[in-house]
Amino acid sequence: MLTMARSRRDFTPECKDEAVKLVITTGRAVATVARELGVNEATLGRWVSAFMARNETGQTEVTESKRAELLRLRKENADLKMDRAFLKKASIFFAQEASDTSVLRSN
Repeated sequence: MLTMARSRRDFTPECKDEAVKLVITTGRAVATVARELGVNEATLGRWVSAFMARNETGQTEVTESKRAELLRLRKENADLKMDRAFLKKASIFFAQEASDTSVLRSN
């Protein structure tokens, strides 16, 4: 007897979040939404349960897009800190130079 093995599908965190939002925001049954999306009912039920548990504890999963944005913002913040430090040193240098030239003019 030949049987065909079903391949396991992987879902992105964003896809899971959207499916969970459909269940929560519309108030429809997990079984109904699962059927519409072509996802196993038990799988969607686990996603919803995990979402509810995360929200009860205040933990939220960081998506790849948010992680990428966080890395970009951290790099930008580091660059701005370097720019600020440079400008601070430059302003001190020019302030000292201006005071030195004003002393020379008064003599």
